[in-house]
Amino acid sequence: MNFLSLNKRSLYMLALVPATALVFSCNNAGTTNEPAVDSANSMDSFSDSARAMEPVAMVQHAEAMLTGTYADTSVTGTAKFDAANGQVKMELEIMIPAKAGKSVAVHIHEHGDCGDGGKMSHGHWNPTNKQHGKWGSAEFHSGDIGNVELDSKGKGTLSLETDLWTLGGTADKNILNKAIIVHGGVDDYTSQPSGNAGTRIGCGVIQ
Repeated sequence: MNFLSLNKRSLYMLALVPATALVFSCNNAGTTNEPAVDSANSMDSFSDSARAMEPVAMVQHAEAMLTGTYADTSVTGTAKFDAANGQVKMELEIMIPAKAGKSVAVHIHEHGDCGDGGKMSHGHWNPTNKQHGKWGSAEFHSGDIGNVELDSKGKGTLSLETDLWTLGGTADKNILNKAIIVHGGVDDYTSQPSGNAGTRIGCGVIQ
């Protein structure tokens, strides 16, 4: 091996050192134990929360069409809501033949989603962070409608008028896009957080 060949080889090896260091440095950039922050997703979550708090356009009438969540239990009915003079009046009518002669609990739940047997509606709508209880008592959720007595054919009705609800407006009173849930049992008005009312056999979204 002559002196010229040795020098060429040495120069080649020296050129590889900074190139290899550069690749290693790039491949390890940002590989710390700190979780990556997705600024776009963070902004989207913030925007969704902000939108949820924005007032909704007011309407004078809304309805929820109630259907069963179990194939072997027929539930039909409507909950009609009318707004006037600062009050919302609800007229509820349900038919549950399998529960004839009994009573069932009905509540407004947080989310207008009847998926997964009504579980996607989540818990009772409770914007004021109260304890669960009987409507009109010292402590109750804004969604604590109560028990509905069914006749010998399974039909039941309930009327309720309140200034705690609005059809639109601010999030603390707006019931639009909430779910009406019919339970298989009765509300004992004391068990927390939902009155031990049983499974969710019917659901409808207030629209």
